[in-house]
Amino acid sequence: MDDRFFERMDPVAVGRPDLMGARKSLTLAEGMVGMMEGVFVNVKNRSKTITAEIEVPATGGNGTLIAQGGRFGGWSLYIKDGVPAYDYNFLGMQSTTIAGTTKLAPGKAGLEFVFDYDGGGPGKGGKGTLLVNGQKVAEGRIERTQFGLFSADETADVGIDLGTPVVEAIGAEAKSRFTGRIPKLTVEVK
Repeated sequence: MDDRFFERMDPVAVGRPDLMGARKSLTLAEGMVGMMEGVFVNVKNRSKTITAEIEVPATGGNGTLIAQGGRFGGWSLYIKDGVPAYDYNFLGMQSTTIAGTTKLAPGKAGLEFVFDYDGGGPGKGGKGTLLVNGQKVAEGRIERTQFGLFSADETADVGIDLGTPVVEAIGAEAKSRFTGRIPKLTVEVK
């Protein structure tokens, strides 16, 4: 019997097999949806970089590029009315938005979100930086993060946010579908 409640949330910490093993990155494309936490690279309690190669429509684009979790905890990189943004939803109690101020130009674009985790234990915060084509467009602080689990039934989705929305303004299901294209998206942890 194992009474380590919080530690058991991280399979590596308690010696359980982990499907992702020592993998530090996961490369995805639009349409890859329904990925439970056990089949997705663990982004909790560490620094991460999300890199997305996208094609922006003439309208500027709208919708989810990638989301993990839902209304009661998770994160999302998305485009709202042509402007790129990243939201971190802490347990449905506090949402932090790091957003650009300028609409993306139509055509190919490279988006990158870099989260530098403070360290010092689980559930700490860090600094988030949003870049478009290598240029910093926004920066902000995420005060605290979920340390163990985003959800037992929400998933990670590329190009749409299934289930409940991480970002209420974007919505979920068909409403959240990205109006452009996402040929490649990579999530990397450090």
